[in-house]
Amino acid sequence: MKTTSTKSNNDKYEVREDQSIELLKELHILTRDGKMNQDSRRKLKQVFHLVQFIEPIIRDLSNQQQEFQLVDFGAGKSYLGFLLYDLVAKHLQHSFQIIGIDLREDLVQYSRELAQRIQFEKMQFYQLNTEEALVSTNISQQIDIVTALHACNTATDDAINFALHRNVSHIVLVPCCQAEVAGLLKEKKSQVLKNNYFSALWKFPIHTREFGSHLTNVMRCLYLESCGYEVTVTELVGWEHSMKNELIIAKKLQSSKNSQQASEQLKHLLLEFNLESLAPRFKVSL
Repeated sequence: MKTTSTKSNNDKYEVREDQSIELLKELHILTRDGKMNQDSRRKLKQVFHLVQFIEPIIRDLSNQQQEFQLVDFGAGKSYLGFLLYDLVAKHLQHSFQIIGIDLREDLVQYSRELAQRIQFEKMQFYQLNTEEALVSTNISQQIDIVTALHACNTATDDAINFALHRNVSHIVLVPCCQAEVAGLLKEKKSQVLKNNYFSALWKFPIHTREFGSHLTNVMRCLYLESCGYEVTVTELVGWEHSMKNELIIAKKLQSSKNSQQASEQLKHLLLEFNLESLAPRFKVSL
């Protein structure tokens, strides 16, 4: 695809000629006078990098179905949804609807007004919590992709729960700050220190936070595998851009030989690290 002329002729992260300039200004990727500085070029690079993971999923679906839907869970200002629509969805022959869900009324209203202003007609936005989203009649029972970009703490788990409830075929997650498991590790530290050499992994507060975050995502991946998904984990962008950099991509399989093994591994992790209180969330019987 061609790019607009810029000082850097071969930079694949330049603005494409068919992108919405008004949208890029709203997202602060371009300045109000349409210029691009170093910071905005960095933002655009991150956007294109994320889109390149999701675009093949959308293209595959468009070859199989006449219409399909993506739900962006905890969408905020729907940064990801708008850019997926602008870069991919508006070029498809088949109908591709993008739905943003968020708790904040002001963000939902902002997204509705922006979509109307730039004529992104196949985008819809709803103010819903997790429980409401599960039963909402505004959202089709047939959802093909669920995304959650920088969903903080347990919001990522809410997105997973929604996706599993709707039997979604593709899930794309970029988890953000995760304090819950770190808090549980800290709470049980005194009794674990006496008996378990693994406790050295979270002896210091900074290690508790980072190990808790890592363990959280490991359990999420095992949970998805136990539910019949093939899971891929990679970095979203270079670590110089963001420390919250883990990208989890899950694809529903017709059958999975690893689901039982993943379930057993998840069970042992919960027991080993005294996280039994999380068993109901991961549907584990201890």
